[in-house]
Amino acid sequence: MGATSISPKVERVDPADPVTEDIEDPAAPAPRRLSTLRVPKRPRLWFELLLIALSYGVYSVIRNAAPTRVDKAQENARWIWDVQDALGLAFERTVNHAIEGVTWLIVTMNYYYATLHFVVTIAVLVWLFRSHPGRYGATRLVLFATTGVALLGYYFYPLAPPRLMEGMDFIDTASVHNTWGSLSAEGSAMASVSNQYAAMPSMHIGWSLWCGITICVLAAPLWLKALGVLYPVVTLLVIVATANHFWLDAVGGVLCVAFGFAVARLWYGRSCFRLPRRVDGPAPAGPRAS
Repeated sequence: MGATSISPKVERVDPADPVTEDIEDPAAPAPRRLSTLRVPKRPRLWFELLLIALSYGVYSVIRNAAPTRVDKAQENARWIWDVQDALGLAFERTVNHAIEGVTWLIVTMNYYYATLHFVVTIAVLVWLFRSHPGRYGATRLVLFATTGVALLGYYFYPLAPPRLMEGMDFIDTASVHNTWGSLSAEGSAMASVSNQYAAMPSMHIGWSLWCGITICVLAAPLWLKALGVLYPVVTLLVIVATANHFWLDAVGGVLCVAFGFAVARLWYGRSCFRLPRRVDGPAPAGPRAS
């Protein structure tokens, strides 16, 4: 009769017992700290506010610290335009001139461009925090990774937006109509603290697509899902009509979002939307969002 192998066992004890709570199996592997970091946790409001503020500050500093190479930015813009023209898809100037003639519409688009980029993104983050805390961290990671990789484009590929291209007759609609968006126009006070040649990729598209996908997948009402679909589509029209981006800038934004989702999937081992909706802990204060 062969020898019987007996595995060492550790008696399960009451974890609340202060005398035995620190006893560990000497044969057990060391705690995997990395694994614990990859487990969805309940977000903390103060930490998230601090993280978002710091991240946006770093993003702004790096974006605006990119070398202002005007000649190279103009050269790259001309190359983008020539590529689109060769494809038969250089339609930005036509759209820009057509919509600029409808004052109420273009002014609305100027304000849309200047505000919703931040307002909708923050609103979706708040909604995730309150209604999907188990998915919040992973979905926020998608947004952060998307924005982080965009900084590489801003730093290494300066690009003049259509409104600043030389000799192309694009209309800077925000400046012409003196709306809030005119603060970004060249020669304004804001121009001295904002990199005017960080147009590739478009984070207006990147962030709006992140919002749209998140809403479409997680929201319950059909009308809200429809808004999720429309938001990045309308944003594309706005960035073209206001001459702030080429459509190829939008493609760059889409690629950044794809990278963000890939990073989150690699870190958490599955799609951020397939993580548990809620995690251990008290429910958020206040009514639940749908």
